[in-house]
Amino acid sequence: MEGLIRKNILSVKPYIAGKPIEETKRQLGLREVMKLASNENPLGASPKAMQAIRKNLPNINRYPDSQSFYLKKRLGKYLNLAPNNLILGNGSDELIDVIIKTFVEEDESIITADITFLEYEIISQVAGRRIIKVPLRYFKYDLESIKKRIDRKTKLIFISNPNNPTGTYVTKYELEDFINGLPEHILLVMDEAYDTFVDVDDFPNTMNYIKNKNLLVLKTFSKAYGLAGLRIGYAVARPEFISYMERVRQPFNVNFLAQVAAVACLDDKKFIRRTRRLILEGKSYLYDNLTKFGIPYVPSVANFILIDVGRDCVEVFNQMLKYGVIVRDMKQYGLKNFIRVTIGTKKENERFIKVLKKVVGNR
Repeated sequence: MEGLIRKNILSVKPYIAGKPIEETKRQLGLREVMKLASNENPLGASPKAMQAIRKNLPNINRYPDSQSFYLKKRLGKYLNLAPNNLILGNGSDELIDVIIKTFVEEDESIITADITFLEYEIISQVAGRRIIKVPLRYFKYDLESIKKRIDRKTKLIFISNPNNPTGTYVTKYELEDFINGLPEHILLVMDEAYDTFVDVDDFPNTMNYIKNKNLLVLKTFSKAYGLAGLRIGYAVARPEFISYMERVRQPFNVNFLAQVAAVACLDDKKFIRRTRRLILEGKSYLYDNLTKFGIPYVPSVANFILIDVGRDCVEVFNQMLKYGVIVRDMKQYGLKNFIRVTIGTKKENERFIKVLKKVVGNR
């Protein structure tokens, strides 16, 4: 069998997704389960998006608009950019794949952090591209060390900002200094899946660099807008970069309902304000209680918190599962004593703290 498989595939470790609610109920015979593992919006989807989906259900017998004309037009207005600055994807994951296929030759390399979104490494490995992982410094991207690893074979740098799973971020001053020193042959990809939750003043506005830098920015509707199940993300870059990516992208990659839902939720400012308020209040509650019980955590600007449980994270994950609370163990990320928890509703946060205290105890 191995002779039939491409050699680089043999070393790929597949992405392990957060455990689904229904599967947990079935396996453990539980009636009530709360999922705090995948950084989803605990409020659900934007009501305006839901309304648009219901309205457009009769049209799902037709293929979607392959160019996502109306969504690009609305996004362009939202970002103050032209539609040709945008490309849509079946989630940001697909766009990471498109970026690598478009820009990175077989003998060129990709740089990212050692503890960051796993798909950068997995997709690079599947494509047979060399990936260099630079250790984080204080749970944060070490831009200075990344720069030192750049050579003539470096083509692409992935930075998750805010970083998943740590919740830390690169400031606008750090990014500006980093960009200004990059060689001309390198493309920098800023993955901003969690930027909607940021509540600091020094987070970079990457749209300022799009027109005159080799910069590509990834964003998503999965997190704050609550459209994770529809799989829709987008990339922003100079038109010439986008045009080449369009050659690689599959036709009809963004389904019809995802497109109409995304257009609608961009107008739902009330839902985003409500979501941000819930996350910020929930974060404060979790911080207070983790501190009270002496459980260390990494301060986060995203909608999740990385927590040091002080023992095997898989064991803690399994014990919490028995109480109907799904968190994310960090074993696959190499953080064997950490879990990541998504900030939920008031009820979910209180339940999480109660179960965590029961499983981990005071420290």
